Amino acid sequence: MLISRYLMDTDLQSIAARWTVTYRRDCPSRTVVEVLANKWALYVLGVLRQYDRPMRFNELRRLLDGITQKMLTQTLRALERDGLVSRTVYPTVPPRVEYALTDLGVGAGQVTNAIAEWSVKHSHEIIAARQVFDDRASAEPIPLQLPGDRAEYGTT
Repeated sequence: MLISRYLMDTDLQSIAARWTVTYRRDCPSRTVVEVLANKWALYVLGVLRQYDRPMRFNELRRLLDGITQKMLTQTLRALERDGLVSRTVYPTVPPRVEYALTDLGVGAGQVTNAIAEWSVKHSHEIIAARQVFDDRASAEPIPLQLPGDRAEYGTT
């Protein structure tokens, strides 16, 4: 009942108008999209969602092949700042710190997992399209412009 009422109350124009606002520079959602669009944020959220338990920094770093310590630190801080990841410090010697998804992060993780699944499913198509593009680009002749050419000076 609620869904059908919602569908009756909304139309494509109002949905489009809401989306158009997100394209504006001053829209608060843009900053969130910027964080989520970071490849390492996608991977951190994905790993935390996949393992579904708190994880220590070095464990995350081992699982995220290629990430630097600095980048992982920056990514975790950004995700913590946005309320997507919680950081728990345990008063032990040596100190133990664990990172986990918040409820908000679980929701974001669903989106990032959908992106990951789409990427896996279509990666061969993307790679083939890149190859076609690169082959075409390398086959195009490069115009040779010699010094003293009239076109160089904006005259014909």
